[in-house]
Amino acid sequence: MNKKQEKPEWFNGQVYEKGAEVTNRFGGESCELNALELSIYDYVIGASDMIELGIFNTPKHVQDLRKGLDWFKENNAKAYMVLLD
Repeated sequence: MNKKQEKPEWFNGQVYEKGAEVTNRFGGESCELNALELSIYDYVIGASDMIELGIFNTPKHVQDLRKGLDWFKENNAKAYMVLLD
């Protein structure tokens, strides 16, 4: 059963027009993501990279990254397990 996904209030990034297949950069497994999922996935990966590099490594940025991960757990648990866990 798929529930309708809504853009979360905390997400102020662009929502893409189309989704795409995404491959886990470490394990090689793939998932098809819709436009909103892909937008938030890209945000999560970008935020994670910036935090690891020490750029934008503030409590707010870490909190927003956590919100993105939690959003995936709730809205597409399979994609979370394959791509982000």
